[in-house]
Amino acid sequence: MRERAEESTRKLWLLMAADRRLIAFGIVGFLFAGVVVGGIVHPTPAHDLIADGDPMETLAQALVGSTVTGVTLVLTLSQLVLSQEQGAVGDQRGRMEDAMSFRSDVADVLEEPVSPTEPSAFLRALVQATQHRAEEVESAVEGLDDEVADRLTEFTKGVRENSEGVRQRLDGANFGEFDVIRAALDFNYSWKLYAARKLRADYEDRLTDHAIDRLQALSSVLELFGPAREHFKTLYFQWELIDLSRSILWASLPSLLVSTWALLFFDAEVLAATVLGVPLSLLVTAGVVAIALLPFAVLLAYILRIVTVTKRTLSIGPFILRETDRDAEFED
Repeated sequence: MRERAEESTRKLWLLMAADRRLIAFGIVGFLFAGVVVGGIVHPTPAHDLIADGDPMETLAQALVGSTVTGVTLVLTLSQLVLSQEQGAVGDQRGRMEDAMSFRSDVADVLEEPVSPTEPSAFLRALVQATQHRAEEVESAVEGLDDEVADRLTEFTKGVRENSEGVRQRLDGANFGEFDVIRAALDFNYSWKLYAARKLRADYEDRLTDHAIDRLQALSSVLELFGPAREHFKTLYFQWELIDLSRSILWASLPSLLVSTWALLFFDAEVLAATVLGVPLSLLVTAGVVAIALLPFAVLLAYILRIVTVTKRTLSIGPFILRETDRDAEFED
C-alpha cells in the first residue's frame, strides 16, 4: 500500500498503524510545548502577560464551553451513525438473508461446505483462494505463444507474491484491531481484477479455453473480496466509533476538571516562581490548555485513521482513483 500510495512509511504509520492513544498524547504534548515555546519567545515576559487582567479566566470559560459542546456533538453524531444498526425485524431478516447468501457464494468459490466465520480467517481464505487461482492460471500457459505466456506469468507472479504476504499478515489477526483492515488494504484486488479482465479481453483469440476459464475463476474470487473487505471495513468503523465515544467520555472528565480548576482557583501571583528558568505560571497555563483539549486530541487521532482508510477505499471494483503507472498494469 505504501508503494502504491507513494507516501513515506513514517507518514502511513502515523496516520494508520500507530496506537491512537500514542497519537493523542503526542498532540497533547505538542500543544503543551507550543504554548511554552510561544510564551518564552514572546518579547513580553510570559508571567506578566498571564498576571495582567484575567486571561486564564477567559480562556478557562471558553475551554469549558467548547469541551461540553464538542463532546456532546461528537457523541450525538456517533449515536446517529450507530443507530443505522437498528431496524424492524423485516429489515434485520433481509440483512441476515443477504449475509447468508454472500457466505454461501464464498463457500462455493472456496469449494468448502462452510465459509470461515472470523473476519481475518474469512479474508485469508479468499486471499489464499486467489493465490491458488493464480497458480492455476500460470499452469495454463502451456501451448500459448511467448508474448501471452510472459504476460500471464508476470501477472500471476505479482498476484501470488502479494497474496502470500497478505495471507501471512492476516494469520492470527483479531478483529477490532487495525491489523485486519491494514492487511486487507495491502491487497489491491481492484487492480488485479482489472488486469485479469484486460488480459482476457486483449488476448481472447490467443488464449486456450482452459486459460480463459482459469482467468474467469480468478476474477470470481476477486469480485467476492471487494464486498467482503467493504463489509468488514464498515464494521470496523462502527467499532472505532464506539471506542472513540468511550475514549472522549473518559478524556472529557480531566478536561472539565482542569478547566474548572483554572476558572475557580488559578492565581498567577502565587505561581511567580520559575522552573529551569521557565515561569511556573506559563507551565501551568500550558498544562491547562493541553489537558483541556485532550478530548479533541483523541478525536483528531481517531479521525486521522478513519479518513485515511476511507480515502484508500472510496471505490469498489476495478476503479483506480489515484495516480498510477499505466505501463505497469500487470505488476503488483
